[in-house]
Amino acid sequence: MQAETRSAFIAIVGRPNVGKSSLLNRLLGEKLAIVTQKPQTTRSKITGVLTKDAVQFVFIDTPGLHRPHTKLSEYMVKQVNESVADVDAAVLVVEPQGEVGEAERNLIESFRSLGLPAVLAVNKIDLLKEKEALLARIGQFAPLFDFDAVIPLSAVTGEGVEALLGQLDTYAAPGPHYFDNDALTDQPERVIAAEIVREKILLNMSEEIPHGTAVEVESMKERPEQNIIDISCVIYCEKASHKGMIIGKGGRMLKKIATAARLDLERFLDVKVNLQCWVKVQDDWRNKEQFMKSLGMV
Repeated sequence: MQAETRSAFIAIVGRPNVGKSSLLNRLLGEKLAIVTQKPQTTRSKITGVLTKDAVQFVFIDTPGLHRPHTKLSEYMVKQVNESVADVDAAVLVVEPQGEVGEAERNLIESFRSLGLPAVLAVNKIDLLKEKEALLARIGQFAPLFDFDAVIPLSAVTGEGVEALLGQLDTYAAPGPHYFDNDALTDQPERVIAAEIVREKILLNMSEEIPHGTAVEVESMKERPEQNIIDISCVIYCEKASHKGMIIGKGGRMLKKIATAARLDLERFLDVKVNLQCWVKVQDDWRNKEQFMKSLGMV
């Protein structure tokens, strides 16, 4: 007899750079969300789908909650708030050391006001040298909210991730699966391709430039007889001086970014990729709502 299907929608929330995207990738067993050491890497919510037997988990990876300074960052914060309001449970991801910040307190307050069940996931325990620090960190959050579970884990090593899935299984309600059982995401391939290129910019460029860049995939054309996809994308930056830095001397930086992105795209799409990247200046685009709409950001 076939088991009754169940589904759970789970928001993964927390401050920037606590490992939310790394956790999503670990849960899925695939690299879906881009991961860098720079905060605010994720700009919009990314849906990841994991189907285990009769249960389908739909994970919403959200941008890190921060104080907005541009139209883009206002949109990012709005994405977090909307995600939390429309799920079965939330996973609050925190680092194993530090203080409880305003972002975490705001998220906890939203759990309380919505009556939303939540799990506290203490990530990066592989970096801890003393277990006492972990107990102290848990002790900071315990009085703030009645978490259904507190799960220490490492998105890097996978330790504790199965325990997290076991807890999340309790939120799965009987009903149909919302995605095909072999689905990984609801994101179009163009969006994923653009995010992969942006990740390589973040990983290879200095601090001031990456958050002033956006990537648009203008075309993706298959050559089925040769098992090749031609991808053309535009990297937008905010200043002419940034354009020169992204291209680099003799085009070396742009080639480095494009080569790294192409290799990731070939792994993800499982075909040969011919990737062409162009760089254009779009002054102050993070405050231009119409431009961001054209890229599907707002």
